Amino acid sequence: MTASTSSNKNPAVLAADPDWWRGAVIYQIYPRSYLDSNGDGIGDLPGITTKLPYIAELGADAIWISPFMKSPMDDFGYDVSDYEDVDPMFGTLDDFKELVEKAHAQGLRVLIDLVISHTSDQHAWFKESRQDRTNPKADWYVWADAKDDGNPPNNWLSVFGGSSWQWDTRRNQYYLHNFLRSQPDLNFHNEEVQEAVLNAARFWLDIGVDGFRLDTANFYFHDKELRSNPGRKPEEESVSTPKTNPYGYQVHVYDKTRPENIAFLTKLRAVMDEYKDTTMVGEIGADEDPHQIIADYTAGHDRLHMAYSFDLLAGDQTAAHIREKVSNLEATINDGWASWAMSNHDVIRVVSRLGAGFEKREASSVLLAVVASLRGSPCLYQGEELGFEEANVAFEDLQDPYGIEFWPNFKGRDGCRTPMAWETTAPNGGFSTGKPWLPVDARHLANAVSVQENDPASALHRARTFLKWRRQHPALIKGDMKFLQLESDVLGFTRTLGEDSVLCVFNLSDQEKTVSLTGQGVTEALEGHGFEFAMDGKVITLPAWQAGFLKLDA
Repeated sequence: MTASTSSNKNPAVLAADPDWWRGAVIYQIYPRSYLDSNGDGIGDLPGITTKLPYIAELGADAIWISPFMKSPMDDFGYDVSDYEDVDPMFGTLDDFKELVEKAHAQGLRVLIDLVISHTSDQHAWFKESRQDRTNPKADWYVWADAKDDGNPPNNWLSVFGGSSWQWDTRRNQYYLHNFLRSQPDLNFHNEEVQEAVLNAARFWLDIGVDGFRLDTANFYFHDKELRSNPGRKPEEESVSTPKTNPYGYQVHVYDKTRPENIAFLTKLRAVMDEYKDTTMVGEIGADEDPHQIIADYTAGHDRLHMAYSFDLLAGDQTAAHIREKVSNLEATINDGWASWAMSNHDVIRVVSRLGAGFEKREASSVLLAVVASLRGSPCLYQGEELGFEEANVAFEDLQDPYGIEFWPNFKGRDGCRTPMAWETTAPNGGFSTGKPWLPVDARHLANAVSVQENDPASALHRARTFLKWRRQHPALIKGDMKFLQLESDVLGFTRTLGEDSVLCVFNLSDQEKTVSLTGQGVTEALEGHGFEFAMDGKVITLPAWQAGFLKLDA
């Protein structure tokens, strides 16, 4: 099968559209925790396949599946040991092919995580590379001699704690690992490495995937001279680095976001362009000027299609916070494109970041509508449509090496990774007939899919109603955006595409708000989106945690 003839997409369902990804609703699946089909306590690919109708009914346009390639699972799949196979715990390659075929039949595109900045130390490439300094893959990873005093070559730190250099007795050298020591970094300065990972992408594109979420897309290259990073004591905790982690005490100018990254992304984009209607969204983990980096990485038509922003993955999600973060990126991004998310597999679930005293069930629905109304492509994380809170995971149940390392001040990522709750009366919430790899949270059981299916006012029904209504308004998918300055706790902006212009207003508080829209060109209130508000002339009244959508003069 070649790129030019590869076609596992169902043309009757998936109309040809090279621009489909702009504004597409992407539903993120963490496969370990979605649905277990064989009772081993770990979610798998056949489990996902059985739930594709649920995802299509939700109103998603695509799914993004977190890593399922072969791996020793030190970092739960983000440590790949074979780029061209499925880990047996998730099923087989045939299972994945069936998933792609059935997703396309449901009208869903399929994106998968491509983790190429590093591999597992169990990958055949690294096993060969570490044997000596002369083998064919000796330069496939980042190796360096010790300083005269035996210390590592520079001060670079691992995201997961400690030095990012690990001594290896086979070569009597250090190797670089930006994450776990069992995740050695590939040497992208080597052209053979670049071609090898491009071939890995081709392998999955030939199967029929519609694109990739690129993990740590700005970590590919390192400074050839191995210069030490300058220091900086962080003033506040970031989404990716808690205050307890000294990684945030450096300005990471030499160990990531190097200028060579963009040149490689043009090569990867050229591969993507060999295949019809594909896309890639890059995760940009940058502490310094992230908006400019996102703009640079998505500029033109030869780099990333879109970049995954961390701006809304931290903070309390107030109207002021969202307006500031999004408007700052909008002012920078020019012809680039963002992908917005408020929750994912690495951060505390959004409703648990709101603080005490808020009605989280109501808040979850309006926050989902916010992220799906911004200019960009929204990513919704499994359980977000159900209003799930961060799960409570006891220390003895923790699986995440990051959480174990920084306990108790930082509890890691397990709280957002616990299994989905499908049936409130079934064992383990219908996730598995065996013992789940992480416990199912009791609060999730009370809000399981089966419960919400029978409640027309549930977060699930409101998510379905809104996402389907959104499809009727091209401005909410691909339109331009302009923020308004409204009452405190009220977020407002317009989306405009041609003759379609919509004013979006969100009350992000537990108090009723009255807002004057005089001078905004409002012609009528739009209906069918599932939210409640009252309109009297040019004045609207929004109950707590509600939203309004209004038609504007073109």
